[in-house]
Amino acid sequence: MTKKPTLDYLMLLILIGLLMFSLLAVYSGTGQYTDGQSFYFARRQLIWYIVSIAMMIGIAYFDYDLLETWAVYLYILGILLLIYVRYFGIERNGSQRWIDLGFMDLQPSELMKIFLVIYLAAIYKRYGTEKLTFIKSIPLVLKTVVVLVIPFILILKQPDLGSALLIAVATLGLLLMSNISYKMIACVMSVLSSGVILVIYLFTYHEEWISRFFEPHQLGRIYSWINPAEYTMNFGYQLRQAMLGIGAGQLTGSGFNQGYQVQSGRVPEAHTDFVFAVIGEEFGFIGGSILIVLYFLLIYRIIVIALKTDDLFGVYICVGIITLLSFQIFQNIAMTIGLMPVTGIALPFISYGGSALITNMLALGLVQSIYVRSKDYMFASENDMAA
Repeated sequence: MTKKPTLDYLMLLILIGLLMFSLLAVYSGTGQYTDGQSFYFARRQLIWYIVSIAMMIGIAYFDYDLLETWAVYLYILGILLLIYVRYFGIERNGSQRWIDLGFMDLQPSELMKIFLVIYLAAIYKRYGTEKLTFIKSIPLVLKTVVVLVIPFILILKQPDLGSALLIAVATLGLLLMSNISYKMIACVMSVLSSGVILVIYLFTYHEEWISRFFEPHQLGRIYSWINPAEYTMNFGYQLRQAMLGIGAGQLTGSGFNQGYQVQSGRVPEAHTDFVFAVIGEEFGFIGGSILIVLYFLLIYRIIVIALKTDDLFGVYICVGIITLLSFQIFQNIAMTIGLMPVTGIALPFISYGGSALITNMLALGLVQSIYVRSKDYMFASENDMAA
């Protein structure tokens, strides 16, 4: 009897755990804004979770191999959406990032993350697994830079520094895992290190040059991170209040819906960008640690699936998704505790919002599809042997 390949149920269990954290944090983080309708945002988040999980399961049984053929068209679609939102998108808080679909606001930069990973995975697969020489690595690196630069600039112009950095980091992760030569890897890292040093120098000694490339609020966030004491009443206010809340949570937290910083409204955007402050204050170090363990388990499952597949295209997709999720998790938590500048990157699967949640679930749907297909190949081999 032929066994039917099934989903990775351990990943589904992890998502249920993340769902619980999300609903509790969103409910608690929005209670002071909804005039007694505390369930409003949590209910909407639950609906988005149900819809996005259904989409993930649907994608899981879709043959992801077809995406290799469609990769360039998905990339072009992402670019066109970014151009469209540039001129016809909804503007909020000085940023023009969303397209009004009526039932939800679509954020093209979220979709572009997945489309970029798929396109780069398709490109890298064509180069095979054999290590390239330094000279042969040059065309691949140049092609990667061209593919990245177009969406990077369009997203940066919205302005959305966080998403622009995210696709850059994902691209770097994929490039380093490709078959370019070790000398080329050293060269790429040297160029990036020099760039970081140059940016630090310009921030320190030539602020007027840096101001040409960043919006005032972006500069304010960076300077408030460098010198938080000087900006506690303006750009650093949000970070300061979030850190006070996390510190007050101590080991076990102040209790669900009992966090003073959150419930008094002192932490702006507590249900979105700074949702980890809610978890840290109300569930303490233990609650925050449990959440981080769930994230580690999720990333671990994707790594296991990547190692089990024999398809290079699937491996690269997994690498890209691992990089995307890992950087988002690190950046959001790190910015909430003052280790990184505030960039507006949401906490995956926890922060309120349908567009980001659906995108992340679609990414996991691709991973599930890779898992299902790898099991399908395995069962097919067993049947061939039995025959």
